Amino acid sequence: MESQDQYPHDGDVTDEFELAGVPDAFQRLWTPHRLAYIKGGQDQVSSKDNCPFCAAPSHTDEEALIVHRGMHAFVILNLFPYNAGHLLVCPYRHVPDYTDIDLEETAEIAALTQTAMRVLRKVSAPAGFNLGMNQGVAGGAGIAAHLHQHIVPRWSGDGNFLPIIAHTKAITQTLGEVRQMVADAWPASADETSSGGASAAAGNDEA
Repeated sequence: MESQDQYPHDGDVTDEFELAGVPDAFQRLWTPHRLAYIKGGQDQVSSKDNCPFCAAPSHTDEEALIVHRGMHAFVILNLFPYNAGHLLVCPYRHVPDYTDIDLEETAEIAALTQTAMRVLRKVSAPAGFNLGMNQGVAGGAGIAAHLHQHIVPRWSGDGNFLPIIAHTKAITQTLGEVRQMVADAWPASADETSSGGASAAAGNDEA
């Protein structure tokens, strides 16, 4: 187990310039190893040919950990979840920025996000959620080349000492088990079928 003392504290990473900000009672735990993960993701995804989000729809739901396929976007489990049930909503098209998606994609990503929250509340009763998109390398995106929306279920006390001290996150279910549980609870929809999603993916090869 690594000691917290080996990581820099606020005074070690800030300078004497009077920048906008108010000192508070918190000490930040600076984690530069996170940047290595972020940069590594960018090196691995140089185009849609080696993008995991582009490759996923060509596999079975079980293989790719896909929960639901819509017409313009799909819902997939995060391979490196913060909590069990950490979902990603991705457009089929390989686009990096939120401003790159069209109105139909925007509407479906929003609708799928709402449905995902309802389903997760039904199957695992989280106390809250974190929702968001990390845009660009500087914004913390692990794979900046392909837009994706995070849906992270949260429970009181889930930010315990393990992630901070031991760099370990306790996940009590396998990804396959979580995928099946969420997929089984996903509501059927006449206009968002698996076949429709598959055909949409095939027709959205352009970047």
